[in-house]
Amino acid sequence: MNKAELIDAIVAKTEMSKKDADVALTAVIDSIKDALKAGDKVSLVGFGTFSVKERAARTGKNPATGETIEIAACKVPAFAAGKALKDAIQ
Repeated sequence: MNKAELIDAIVAKTEMSKKDADVALTAVIDSIKDALKAGDKVSLVGFGTFSVKERAARTGKNPATGETIEIAACKVPAFAAGKALKDAIQ
C-alpha cells in the first residue's frame, strides 16, 4: 500500500474529503519525523513505537571490487510493533 492508497482507505473509513485525509496523513508523518529528529520516541498504544537507534561504525566490503571500506556511524529510524498489531496479523 502506498500513500495514495492509504489516503483512499482513510476516505473510505471516514467522512473526510480526499484533500483533508491527505493533509491529516501528511501532518501525522511530519509530526513523527519531527519528534524523531528531536530525539524523542513516538509511542502509539496498540500500534507500535517509532524511535531512533545508533548504528556503530563498521567495516564492510565493496561488492563490485571486494575492497574493504569503513562505514561511518549513523542514526537510523526504528519501529517496534505493539502487541495489538502483532496479534492482528496472525
